[in-house]
Amino acid sequence: MTRAVYVAAGEAESNKGTVALGMVELLSRQVGAVGVFRPVVRAGREDNLINTVRSRFQLGLPYDACAGVTYDEVHADADRAAGDIVARYRELAGRCEAVVVVGTDYTDVGAPTEFEFNARLAADLGTPVLNVVSARNRTAAEVAAAVELSTRQLVHHHARELAVVVTRADEPAGLRDALKHPTPVFVLPEAPSLRAPTVADLLQACDGRFFLGDREGLGREASGLTVGAMSLPNILDRYIEGTALIIPSDRAAALLPGLIAAHTSPGFPSLSAVIMTGGTELPAPVERLLRGMVIPLPVIATDHDTFDTATRLSAVEGRFTPAAAGKIDTALRLFAEHVDGQVLLDRLAIARTDVVTPLMFEYELLDRARARRRRIVLPEGEEPRILRAAEVLLRRGVAELTLLGDRERIAAQAAQLGLDLDGAAVISPFDPELRERFAREYAALRAHKGVTVELARDAVTDVSYFGTLMVHLGLADGMVSGAAHTTAHTIRPAFELLRLGLVSSVFFMCLADRVLVYGDCAVNPDPDAAQLADIAIASARTAALFGVEPRIAMLSYSTGASGAGADVDKVREATELVRSSRPDLPVEGPIQYDAAIDPAVAHAKMPGSEVAGRATVFVVPDLNTGNNLYKAVQRSAGAVAVGPVLQNLRKPVNDLSRGATVPDIVTTVAITAAQVRDDVPAGPVTSGADVALSPGPGR
Repeated sequence: MTRAVYVAAGEAESNKGTVALGMVELLSRQVGAVGVFRPVVRAGREDNLINTVRSRFQLGLPYDACAGVTYDEVHADADRAAGDIVARYRELAGRCEAVVVVGTDYTDVGAPTEFEFNARLAADLGTPVLNVVSARNRTAAEVAAAVELSTRQLVHHHARELAVVVTRADEPAGLRDALKHPTPVFVLPEAPSLRAPTVADLLQACDGRFFLGDREGLGREASGLTVGAMSLPNILDRYIEGTALIIPSDRAAALLPGLIAAHTSPGFPSLSAVIMTGGTELPAPVERLLRGMVIPLPVIATDHDTFDTATRLSAVEGRFTPAAAGKIDTALRLFAEHVDGQVLLDRLAIARTDVVTPLMFEYELLDRARARRRRIVLPEGEEPRILRAAEVLLRRGVAELTLLGDRERIAAQAAQLGLDLDGAAVISPFDPELRERFAREYAALRAHKGVTVELARDAVTDVSYFGTLMVHLGLADGMVSGAAHTTAHTIRPAFELLRLGLVSSVFFMCLADRVLVYGDCAVNPDPDAAQLADIAIASARTAALFGVEPRIAMLSYSTGASGAGADVDKVREATELVRSSRPDLPVEGPIQYDAAIDPAVAHAKMPGSEVAGRATVFVVPDLNTGNNLYKAVQRSAGAVAVGPVLQNLRKPVNDLSRGATVPDIVTTVAITAAQVRDDVPAGPVTSGADVALSPGPGR
């Protein structure tokens, strides 16, 4: 049976899109197939919220399946339109385990009747209503009256109220205490950034075209508008941080170079965009000059004059679009922090399914990280991808972050990229006090290798050593690096300072319906039997930490007693070592991959095994096998490979691929935060022996 919820608001500008996004994310953690449905959409263009949800949550549903009828069809024949809406909804519900229905937008139906229209639809669809009420410019008594009125309308039209979400509240705690209501009430605070338009919104509103600069900046929010109809010095004195600057195109040749220079200078506020009005072409030499420059903000051209453009843009309000990543992250964090999702799931009677999709696994990681708010250091603090990921992590409340690097350079880079990193700490690896402290600690730990304090003073300014020493001394809980450094450079300090025993790694292989754990595919080239057993136990511990029930398959080219040889004997011995040291862990080996994963093959080759056909943790005999295995499954099965995740360190340090994307970095930080163990005591490493590092998994 498909579960659904209808998100309806009693007025415009209620931020119900925030509630809808939050509900889709909440349901996506529980079930594998979630849909979004808008009963009424505008004719002639696709609905932004539908496309935002489809893109953000990778729904795999065509747009038309998520849209009901148009406003024109409702006005022409409301009863027929309602029938068509129910039919379209049922078609979508047949493809999904849960659906979020998002009510109408108060575009061309009068406010007194539109909520009733949504209430009747919710009753027709059989979906409980998440009743959204705005607190904007209302007293607590007025909010209570609005809640009571909308609830009575739901009852009158036989719709069931699931809960009330009050949005845009200036004092959430006081308002929540003042509201007495028979269903749960949640209160979301006002978030000005949700009302701010993105540069893409402004471009559309002025019929503009992207002229040059940074296309990624189209998703940045514009905090205000400034008309630059004056000389450059006067403009520089007047605009504010994040503003979109409107200038006449016939003066752009004189103004643009100076504005771009100011945007990149730490001494001036950064712009969100420059909008050239009037349609006048730039002189050819100036345009050639500009196109040869790196311009870290969008420059937009419009044929409208300055007054018309300013009028159009001043009327634009923020909206959710697939490109508005910052706005979406803010909305999801707002919902997660102020709405008790479990209460809603319980009232909807939605239990978690056995299926685990890649998206569900990602949300589980974020939830685990958010619940503990660990301190993660990012040594590559001047790398643009790291900075973009840091903003996402801060917006979502995943971890407390420390960026290593020069404070002014990081601030300038963040300004150029349009990022808000105020929540991150910034530390220079040349900070004199920390440098001296770290040098003395490192020299003491590596004295047996001839490291003196003088040598250590230079060594610890390396960002990998500096970050690892922060973790070692408890100034951070974990570290993520490697976007701009090799694997060996990233993890060598961790091997020296944080190693508990044999360091190994796993990849989380996220298939369409489950998550498997592969170890070790990145660190140990050719482990012996004892090391292989250690890898298996560590991999099982990591699997359990992330909600994967460990059933260990010790892989080989032979299953059971069917083969012999040194390679098979090594796996057989390792299996017995696991059984003797951890009798509580289900383990089978040697076993071939098909017998480990396919129940039919397992029945033929190893009947009665509690692991064969049901394995979740796959331990490979060597790095050559492991690296090829995870890449083959990744490519042929379309799996998402998350890792490598290092294990057997006192505190977690994880390596990024140098081709890591922003989502890769976000996921790795979440994993690192979730890996932190409170049961591992602080203290020196167990051994100061050097480790021969493999060159990495060739990513």
